Amino acid sequence: MSQSSPDVAVIRMYAPREQIYAREARGRFARWRWLCVWLTQAVFYGLPWLHWNGRQAVLFDLGARKFYLWGLVLWPQDLIYLAALLIVCALSLFLFTAVAGRVWCGFACPQTVYTEIFMWIERQFEGERSARIRLDRQPWRFAKLWRKGGKHLAWLLFALWTGFTFVAYFTPLPTLAASTLSFALGPWESFWVLFYSFATYGNAGWMREQVCRYMCPYARFQSSMFDQDTLIVSYDAQRGEPRAPLGKQARGAVTQAAQSGSCIDCSLCVQVCPTGIDIRNGLQYDCISCAACVDACDSVMDKIAAPRGLVRFTTSRNLQQQAAPQSLAARLQRPRVLLYVALLALITAALGWTMAQRSPLRFDVIRDRGVMAREVDQGQIENSFRLQFMHAQEQARRYRISVHGLDGLVLALPAELILDGASTRAVAVTVRLAAGQGRPGANRIRFRLEAMDALDAPVLVEESAMFFIPRS
Repeated sequence: MSQSSPDVAVIRMYAPREQIYAREARGRFARWRWLCVWLTQAVFYGLPWLHWNGRQAVLFDLGARKFYLWGLVLWPQDLIYLAALLIVCALSLFLFTAVAGRVWCGFACPQTVYTEIFMWIERQFEGERSARIRLDRQPWRFAKLWRKGGKHLAWLLFALWTGFTFVAYFTPLPTLAASTLSFALGPWESFWVLFYSFATYGNAGWMREQVCRYMCPYARFQSSMFDQDTLIVSYDAQRGEPRAPLGKQARGAVTQAAQSGSCIDCSLCVQVCPTGIDIRNGLQYDCISCAACVDACDSVMDKIAAPRGLVRFTTSRNLQQQAAPQSLAARLQRPRVLLYVALLALITAALGWTMAQRSPLRFDVIRDRGVMAREVDQGQIENSFRLQFMHAQEQARRYRISVHGLDGLVLALPAELILDGASTRAVAVTVRLAAGQGRPGANRIRFRLEAMDALDAPVLVEESAMFFIPRS
């Protein structure tokens, strides 16, 4: 049967994408959004340029398996701190969502931040919303070609700089810059620079709202953290309906007909929305709470001398009951919010305490399985061990090794050693026990490491091991 037959129905699984030409919003929330853009990007692009103790202040050196965070050096064994930090970030996101909705998505999410930057670049080349619509409808001529080409070139340059900065967190910035300028960039650095650049260019330049709608999982489960007292961007239908455009007489009198609502159906709230939704249709998962519609509606209300707040941040309870807005303290005194606060405070305090108590030196004792316990001079029993040191401080320090737990224990060579800053080292040691001491079999002993210098607080670390005495 031909496809043109009237009996054949074509069912599309996905709606075709409609190009969104977002209008620039101006107002207090737009200023807050740009403040978040400046703050987040100043941190992201600025951290690789900071130095600490002669090195990059923030560096994740995967090759050396060391993470540098200012004066803190973390090793693979410290991944528990990273897990705790991720839990703190997740709980913080849950807390902010329960209190203020998707403010993270609308103001600080990287997708929102880079989309805002790319849209600003787009406006510099193609103009405001109406100019962009006209440009897309025009045939391809020189004026359209250089505007479109200039925009994409600027996008690509910014994306490449973003990818370069991302890789600078893993490869020291001077090394990365020198390799780039000499065209000697390694394969992995090249891959990640290009991959992160492509992701930035594609997500912020082309996909934009598609990432928020279809790719981001947060939009799908956010409703589980909402309740009647969560702040959301809402349209006050009781005040705004029925909608009616301003008549000729209303334009002069700056009033509306008594039977009409406050909404004049100007559609500015739709035009400024980066995801293209109509906030007047109620809460939607596409809404990222950027509050662009709030700024647009407030500007219209100012022009017609009507009170602001037709579209505003409010709660479902206040909107339904037309009650006065609750204070922040009242909205915080909810069971789920209190639970998030308690868990967040507990985990943060535990993380802070463990980081403060973290020893700058760790070592493991490993028996030398290639050399069994044996009898040496004057009936002494000798065991061999390998001490694996992990020194987290960045200054070299001198340590004394001692062994305890049995009478007559003697540590042969070495008794002292110097550990370089932020380094690992393996040292073979020999322990002897005087004849007649201990019992045959396994005897528990303790190795002790004590700092011999006075750089800062004293360091004393102990680790247990087993000393074997052969059975007769």
